[in-house]
Amino acid sequence: MTDEHREGRKDTDVTPSPSGLSSAEAALRLERDGPNLLPRKPPTPLWRRVATQLRDPLMIVLLVAAVLTITTGDWTDAAVIALVIVVNTAVGVAQEVRADRAITALSELATPETRVVRDGHQRQIPAGDVVAGDLLILAEGDIVPADAEVVESAALLVDESALTGESVPVDKGSGAPISSGTVVVRGRGRAAVTATGAASASGRIASLMVKGAGLTPLQRRLVGVGRLMAGVAVLLSALVLALGLVRGQPVELMVVTAISLVVAAVPESLPAVVTLSLALGARRMAARDALVRNLPAVETLGSVTVLATDKTGTLTEGRMVARHLWTPAGEATATGSGYAPDGEIIGAQDPHELDALLTAALLCNDARLCPPRAPDEEWTELGDPTEAALLAAAGKLGLDRTDLHADFPRVAELPFDSDRKRMSTVHLLPGGGVRVICKGAPEALLHPDVLTDDPALLTRAAQRADRYARDGYRVLAVANADLDAVPDPVREGGLSLLGLIAILDPPREAAAAAVADCKKAGIRPVLITGDHPGTARAVAADLGIIDAGDRVVDCREPGAFDAAPAAVYARATPEQKLDIIQSLRDQGEVLAMTGDGVNDGPALRRSDIGVAMGRRGTEVARQAADLVLADDNLDTVVAAVEEGRRVYANIRRFLVYGLSGGAAEIAVMVLGPFVGLPLPLLPAQILWINLLTHGLPGVALGGEPTVPGTMSQPPRPPGQSIMGAGLWQRVLRIAVILTAVTLGVAVWASLTGRPWQSMAFFALGATQLGVALGTRTRPRTLANPMLLLAVAGALVLQLAGLYLPPLRELLGTEPLAPGDLLIVLALSTLGYAAARLDRILHPSPKPRQEA
Repeated sequence: MTDEHREGRKDTDVTPSPSGLSSAEAALRLERDGPNLLPRKPPTPLWRRVATQLRDPLMIVLLVAAVLTITTGDWTDAAVIALVIVVNTAVGVAQEVRADRAITALSELATPETRVVRDGHQRQIPAGDVVAGDLLILAEGDIVPADAEVVESAALLVDESALTGESVPVDKGSGAPISSGTVVVRGRGRAAVTATGAASASGRIASLMVKGAGLTPLQRRLVGVGRLMAGVAVLLSALVLALGLVRGQPVELMVVTAISLVVAAVPESLPAVVTLSLALGARRMAARDALVRNLPAVETLGSVTVLATDKTGTLTEGRMVARHLWTPAGEATATGSGYAPDGEIIGAQDPHELDALLTAALLCNDARLCPPRAPDEEWTELGDPTEAALLAAAGKLGLDRTDLHADFPRVAELPFDSDRKRMSTVHLLPGGGVRVICKGAPEALLHPDVLTDDPALLTRAAQRADRYARDGYRVLAVANADLDAVPDPVREGGLSLLGLIAILDPPREAAAAAVADCKKAGIRPVLITGDHPGTARAVAADLGIIDAGDRVVDCREPGAFDAAPAAVYARATPEQKLDIIQSLRDQGEVLAMTGDGVNDGPALRRSDIGVAMGRRGTEVARQAADLVLADDNLDTVVAAVEEGRRVYANIRRFLVYGLSGGAAEIAVMVLGPFVGLPLPLLPAQILWINLLTHGLPGVALGGEPTVPGTMSQPPRPPGQSIMGAGLWQRVLRIAVILTAVTLGVAVWASLTGRPWQSMAFFALGATQLGVALGTRTRPRTLANPMLLLAVAGALVLQLAGLYLPPLRELLGTEPLAPGDLLIVLALSTLGYAAARLDRILHPSPKPRQEA
């Protein structure tokens, strides 16, 4: 297959069939044209990855040292330096490749989906499987997956700002072109695909914009820390060089020693370790149904202080059930659960009025109910869950959607939008004339501008709707009117009230526990919803977000935002959501915001962490979010926050381990001459210790489990430095112990005629490995077995440096007597003891919980 066939396809002569493509034809076109994917950054070749590693300033210093030692004929040090260069480069490249694979896998998990007609039936398929000729089903909130031509339009309005920069949405009638990447902001329609992949409008632009990702915020902060450490290491290494020259050491030996000390003192693998930690943290989140779309979100999640959430589908099941049916003649109750049309209507006093109410609700409806495909599956909805609940209620009365739409075909409509809060449809009547049906929020229907009913009836209906709302129900009013001809334009007025439908979205079983976990972790839950204040209060109180007497802000009231911040905001418009979010951020909060609708897109982008629902969310919400919840459960956000805190804690753990060892190496080299040790360690020995300690043990620290009690502590302050909260002090305290043990062993060995340099070499490496074990979150357990294996392997290699002849020759060491070895091993446990005792005697200061 040629490359051209894998770059999408443009076909302007596509004549769609109402039944869409067959599955077989779609498969052939997918094989011929390739997937509907935008151009991606080409994979980085291996040689470029290697070159990037070698361009690191510290690696350049090592290369200079290698050239210097080769020039002077010091083949032993040259061999060790070359080994360090090869191993560090290999580890860096391997970490890059692993991180890239993890990130690629995440992007594949979060691929968008779209609706098409195949084999005469609507299907939900990955957007990448769309082919030229497919018949797209478009609705409010959808992102158009490919270039297409509109073949059916019902008030279809498309936002093309992503492509054209025009902020005003464009009406799309039949025959109008529609581009991939644009957003349906209103209405619905069908469109025949004309171009996919690189041949589409988005593809042609994307091919000009492919570029690599930049550093995460954490990596940028660590680059600054690394430069500071490198500067300090260079100054102290220069001091070591000067001291050595004053004491008469060879110039070449001291230059190589100073260079080796600089390289060993700075954990040069830190950026790669950070990237790998973030990527693996994201993979662990994916295993817990939290799909990370933006890698820095892993870091930010750990410091979230406020979780702003909507109600439907997040705190509640998102499976609406029509429970109460009210008509002017009386009230009835519907039994059953979920979207299955099983159950019955009980208590009906006037079956005719009830039939008229549910018939209208079924006709003025764009949802579909999908029966289970297997015995253990449930009925599911295709479309708005509220409308699906109306279909289920109508089914309980024996009404059939297909039959009613055949008897009353739809000929015009005004789709729902968040400003009008109504939807209207026009249907032909069997005996002639048309029927206008309108449904929407009671406050949008129950007034004389829309209804012609007696004011007393409207007042009675409004009071009943308010009682339903206070009990936590979502309420819809339904009205209709029969006319002689189709109105042009469709007008929502002169209608008669049919009744009210009270719909319950029961709280999720896990939502109350998730809210409690948020509060325990110092995260303040805030409910922002467009629902009635009574509904918002009932749900928030039931889940523990507020207490019975707490304030609920009605965003419609003048001066609603003048008082102190609240925990529940009701009747919030998309613009008001932005204002609430910005206000919280201005107060210094780190905000995670959940959303699922097209109008949530701006709020998700404005927040620090945008969280979209994976199942019921619109493509706009998912593409605007940093985190997608595959299971739509709020407790998954709590799990993701815990994972974010774990990643951040493990990076700090690596810094304690790596920097304390580096500081000890410098201190040993600086202080050694003052206690009678002319050159405490040879360059090759310094690099060997660096290789063992900063290699696998350092990387394995990133796999440490969560610290017990992590989610019982407040989040870290957003402005806190990565080296803050006592980290610098801990590094120095542990470094003092490592230095004292190493110099103490060396001085004692020197005074007693033992091979003091070899003993200092083994002591410094072994005590650092003890620190690695001492920083574990769960000591005396088998948690994170990779760290145990890495430390054991490094210790074996450290011993090999003493007893294996080829390594002894390279490193300039001497074998130790069994008794001496046992003494050094015993003293090396002080590294473990120092790390454990420091955590006990100097615990990290706890973040202060805001009142």
